[in-house]
Amino acid sequence: MDLSIRLLGLTFDNPLLPASGPLVDSLDNLLYFNEHDVGGLVTKTISLDGAQVAKPCIVASRHMVHNTELWSELPHEMWVENILPNLKQDLRKPLIVSVGYTAEDLNILVPKLNPYADFFEVSTHYNRDALKSLVTAICSSTDKPVFIKLSPHIDDYLGFVKDVVDCGASGVVAVNSLGPGVVINLEKRSVTIGIDGGKSWVSGPAIKPVALNRVMNIRKSFPDLPIIACGGVESAKDVIEFMLAGADLVQMLSAALINGRGLYDEIVEHLPKVLETYHFESMEDVRHTSLSYEVVGGGDHPSISDDACVHCGLCVKICPERALSLQKTVIVNKMKCMRCGLCESRCPSKAISGVL
Repeated sequence: MDLSIRLLGLTFDNPLLPASGPLVDSLDNLLYFNEHDVGGLVTKTISLDGAQVAKPCIVASRHMVHNTELWSELPHEMWVENILPNLKQDLRKPLIVSVGYTAEDLNILVPKLNPYADFFEVSTHYNRDALKSLVTAICSSTDKPVFIKLSPHIDDYLGFVKDVVDCGASGVVAVNSLGPGVVINLEKRSVTIGIDGGKSWVSGPAIKPVALNRVMNIRKSFPDLPIIACGGVESAKDVIEFMLAGADLVQMLSAALINGRGLYDEIVEHLPKVLETYHFESMEDVRHTSLSYEVVGGGDHPSISDDACVHCGLCVKICPERALSLQKTVIVNKMKCMRCGLCESRCPSKAISGVL
């Protein structure tokens, strides 16, 4: 099955890319991804000087990552003189170079990095007030496509997208990490990591609904704008959902920090099967399929399939109105049932239907 994506004159073997962060912070890491099943490469954010990052800086749970990382800890000279030239010798995939953080920095950095980049990505997490000068600076310094990364903290994000497009950006990456958050160590009666009194930034599968909403609404307002989705991806199904919502490419980082970098290969391997399951012929088919914005759930009382039900009792346990009971089969008390859909969404054997 064809997994390739064509975007702005470049062909990506598949839509899944690593996101800017610790897994792409060195030549060794970038060469790893060059040999594995991602569709393209993304560098850690390069600035003039290497970041001074207090350690520890990353902790994770099952569904989220907290970090206090900044941009690359390596000075830009190491990227320009060593990492990128050596990477380019064996590069097999499109390369997105992430840069930051001020217009003054970009005026110096971009001409030096331009020979190596296929696209540029610019984080605006710390530069909302200087947005127009930032975007104008990089777009005037390169002929390569420029993608501006959207912070989820921007309320008028559609206005943000309009501003960056008006200033010359080719597309957007949506979204950056949420926050600030905090992680507490009960034994030590202290925060585990943090800056400025315990602040950390939150990413991972838990933020997927926020990112998905942003991507969907940006696509509705900007039908032809290239969009790279980022935030919460951990499965092949997630990749397809983001692309159905409007993404052209999809980045992942935090789920690989939680589960290991082998997750990239695993997701790409699973993509054909998931496409087949949901009756898509290719990734381009997903990309060009319109998403309906109308809720299509039936809203009826739950119907239980005795053949599929494994009698686990989860639906009984979680029902807000205690409308379900487990006897020889699951019984629905329609007088109590509020037809909310919780039971159907959580059923592990897909034995419940009719509500969603």
